Amino acid sequence: MQLGKFSISLAVKDIAASRAFYEALGFVATGGDASQGWLILCNGPQVIGLFQGMFERNTPTFNPGWDDRRRSRWTGSPTSATSRRSSRRPARS
Repeated sequence: MQLGKFSISLAVKDIAASRAFYEALGFVATGGDASQGWLILCNGPQVIGLFQGMFERNTPTFNPGWDDRRRSRWTGSPTSATSRRSSRRPARS
């Protein structure tokens, strides 16, 4: 069984502050919509999701259809900082 690419979904209280923190560590926002309370950030093959008001605590997430070449329809290329964006929310585990 292929579970898909592993990522961590972080329950955050302030999505703007969390985004700034992870961008200072080298992550780049590749998907999501902060006004809807979620963002996907990548740093090389590492993927995190920031979710404000959606989860009570951090949760591991497996993303079917993701691999190292193509993350998904809504995050675009893992090496592209100017990836496609969508307003669709990701599937949660």
